[in-house]
Amino acid sequence: MSVLGRIIEGLRAIGRSNAAVPGGRRHRFAPGRVRVRAAYDAAQTTDENRKHWSLADGLSADAAASPWVRRILRNRSRYEVCNNAYARGMVLTIANDCVGTGPRLQVTGIAGDDARLVERAFADWARGCDLAEKLRTLRVAQAEDGEAFALLTSNPGLNTRVKLDVRPIEADQVATPGFLPTGPERSAIDGIVFDVAGNPIEYHVLKDHPGAQGTTRFLLDSTTVPAASMLHCFRADRPGQRRGVPELTPALPLFAQLRRYTLAVLAAAETAADFAGVLYTDAPANGEADAVEPMDTVDLAARAMLTLPSGWKMGQVHAEQPATTYAEFKREVLNEIARCLNLPYNIAAGNSSGYNYASGRLDHQVYHKAIRVDQARCAARLLDPLFAAWVREAILIEGFLPQRLRTAATDWSHQWFWDGQEHVDPLKEAAAQAQRLASNTTTLADEYARKGQDWDEQLRQRARERALMRDLGLEATEPTSPGRAQPSTPGRGDPPPRDAPDGPATDGSEEDGDAVPV
Repeated sequence: MSVLGRIIEGLRAIGRSNAAVPGGRRHRFAPGRVRVRAAYDAAQTTDENRKHWSLADGLSADAAASPWVRRILRNRSRYEVCNNAYARGMVLTIANDCVGTGPRLQVTGIAGDDARLVERAFADWARGCDLAEKLRTLRVAQAEDGEAFALLTSNPGLNTRVKLDVRPIEADQVATPGFLPTGPERSAIDGIVFDVAGNPIEYHVLKDHPGAQGTTRFLLDSTTVPAASMLHCFRADRPGQRRGVPELTPALPLFAQLRRYTLAVLAAAETAADFAGVLYTDAPANGEADAVEPMDTVDLAARAMLTLPSGWKMGQVHAEQPATTYAEFKREVLNEIARCLNLPYNIAAGNSSGYNYASGRLDHQVYHKAIRVDQARCAARLLDPLFAAWVREAILIEGFLPQRLRTAATDWSHQWFWDGQEHVDPLKEAAAQAQRLASNTTTLADEYARKGQDWDEQLRQRARERALMRDLGLEATEPTSPGRAQPSTPGRGDPPPRDAPDGPATDGSEEDGDAVPV
């Protein structure tokens, strides 16, 4: 048999083996379809779930978040935040809780007065350039646009010796107009050029916003900004993702549904209220009631008496909306919206009427953990590069910093303090704090950090207060633990105190049920 004959016979054998099934029946496959043997129910494609999974794709992170897709999501997210009170409140709440009144610097690599000098100088510069407000704007942009950009520029108008300034820009301006040539050692993703290790090298920033009036989208000029002069913060939800997607993306359809439902309920209620009354009769057709033109309208005078046709009665349209499930439906939708932002319902809705103390604290613990993650990302992506740029400029200014700090050996290690979260029950929190300190399970640095304060600065301030109280003749007594009575000083006529038993004295703690050492 020739070679061609053997190939044809082999193909026929394959066809016969594919067509044969148990029971002697033949199974015909539709052309172009592949039979999948899946061990997971979620991998099955049926007539019932085909439409649901029709938009599932295997695109990469950057391909799924293409410039066109991100532009549509940004525009819709901004529209919803501008026109939806719930969306605006959620975004502002996240920004206010994350940034608060602004971060505070503590230099840990330098000791003594030099550290406090640097901290005060940086705080003065931060107030001069309104750093806290710009950080809140960047956090709002991260929720709306998915990413926050800020340029490190020089501003001669600042009333500080360090002229470094932070200029937030919108994500629309970080783009590459036209064709960007790339090579084996660099790749570009919508305005950002990366090296082979994935590190950003430079950013392409449009001189004008693409949505500015009088701007032609295809004739935009751009400038190249080195990576050291650009701050870029976003949350990468997929490996390899290099541009951010709005955090409100999963909630955008829900916001639209909520507004449509609210408007529909309002329209139904208004329609029922627009009718002052209707005429109806219980008489049968062609009965004793007077003939009245159907669907006729009658103008009614306010506070007037009127007569009705014989056999007719006047009634009002009963409003069926809002229904009893209206509030429950809105609550469920808002709860689903808030979940993608790590917000508990009472913070998202601004309503804690359905909460008790325990459930409120439990929900807030998850929310505060998400805030700490946001603050850590902000410190790593924004504040640390910003402080490094501030130091580089500060050491070049003659007489601004001590000469001993203007060396390469200076350790600029530091940490950031944020506003603390207020406790709903300060008395219980103070008691727990005193017990943690007494049992050596915490430190003053940790306790002050919970409140967003520098322990060294607070202790120095407390020492100055106590010294001043002694100079003024005021009694400076040691504070007592919450719930613990201050022992009285025995007078001359008082009986002597009883001998204390061996071991540490204790008092009963109703909060924990255990004895607390005095």
